[in-house]
Amino acid sequence: MEFSLSDSLSLEKSIVVVTQKVSCFFDLPVHPKASFFFHIPSFAFRFQSWNNLLALVDKLDINDAIGGPGGFPEFIDKTLALLTNSTTIKRTSLNIEFQYGESQVNTWIRSFLERGCLQLYLNAQSLYTIDTEFFTSNTLVELTITGGFSPDGLLPPGGVFFPKLKTLSLVLMTFVDSDMYELFISGCPLLEEFLLRNDEIEIPPVWNALVSSPSIKRLTIVHHFPNYREAHDGCWFRTPNLVYLDYSSYVPDWYEVDLGSLVEAGGYGDCDSVYDEEEYPDDPILGDVTNLVTGLSNIKTLHLSPDSLEVFYFCCKSMPVFHNLLTLSFESDQKRGWPVLPLLINKSPNLETLVIKGLVHQVTRRCGDACSCIPKRMKKKKKELGICCLSTCQVKVLHISGYQGTCRELKQMRHFLGNLKCLETVNVGVEMNHREDNDVDNKYFRITDALMKLPRVSSNCRIHFF
Repeated sequence: MEFSLSDSLSLEKSIVVVTQKVSCFFDLPVHPKASFFFHIPSFAFRFQSWNNLLALVDKLDINDAIGGPGGFPEFIDKTLALLTNSTTIKRTSLNIEFQYGESQVNTWIRSFLERGCLQLYLNAQSLYTIDTEFFTSNTLVELTITGGFSPDGLLPPGGVFFPKLKTLSLVLMTFVDSDMYELFISGCPLLEEFLLRNDEIEIPPVWNALVSSPSIKRLTIVHHFPNYREAHDGCWFRTPNLVYLDYSSYVPDWYEVDLGSLVEAGGYGDCDSVYDEEEYPDDPILGDVTNLVTGLSNIKTLHLSPDSLEVFYFCCKSMPVFHNLLTLSFESDQKRGWPVLPLLINKSPNLETLVIKGLVHQVTRRCGDACSCIPKRMKKKKKELGICCLSTCQVKVLHISGYQGTCRELKQMRHFLGNLKCLETVNVGVEMNHREDNDVDNKYFRITDALMKLPRVSSNCRIHFF
């Protein structure tokens, strides 16, 4: 079927997004701030005010996922021609599954930008090169590129792509070379939030593991290529004004960081990548996070994954003192231990809140006296010496989620409550399986009652359940 656009409009798979202003055409109840995605099936829809309708469109979503590609490019070309003088479109998205001419797709993108849109989302299943010479806008503030798009070509005038861009998300895409990546980021001088995700493509991107920008405040990086160790040689974070970092990657050999303004951080390495005794028998530990951890020493909030608890232990040569750290949050896994926890607690003299998602972790002697899984002989020795990292820390709030009331979990809670002398508030999220447990209410009571009966070294300690 082909598309025609005149007084009689026949649409097969176009998606037009309109606001409440035109809802009267469709007699629909709407929320005052609602936007609608109208899919008009393959029948003729006649009205004389198509141009008036287009003048009211403020969000345009183009998607060829329904049906085949026949006639779709012509329809888009004609629609964009009618929107030539439109100044109301603020958000545009282009999702294309089928293959079209590269010059035609670039024309569409250029048309979106020339109309002064504020938000642009681009996604393609096929490979397309974006002509960077015309990939520029003085109004765009948010840009997302995913899939097969790859910027390449001459630079726009002055080398500035988007002078007002604040948010940039690059997901599963690549650049022709690392120079283009650096030029693209530097061509967004006001960029504040940057997301870069490369973890589901077979060949590593040409990203050179560098983020350099004086304006970026929030940074999210996901970079995983287990079969390409060379993709993780080193990493640079030259971001002096960064306040939030979420970084997940295989551990590289070295870091160079400028994170002087950082307040909150989380994520970090994959433990499977840091130990290779078969290939490196003399020095099986791969990667070094020492410089990265040192760069985090001024943060107030730290979030760690199960792998990070081991990466910080095996791959950090020296642990700095976290004078400003107030909240430590981490997630447990049955295949990962808590080896770095005693060291982190001892190096965080002002720690006030400890947040733990799940108490069950791998039993290991490296966890020390932060948990109850150490052998009795070691525990006895520690007790004789009067040393316990928990008893010396200043934690006032303990937040536990995913608690199921097993004997091991109860033992761990006994350890916390019996050693945290400054504890005031304990929040416990009890996790119940409503499908398998026939007597949920009684089991919940048994779990909470057992916790309430545990001895507490702090007389000010109160336990709450959620």
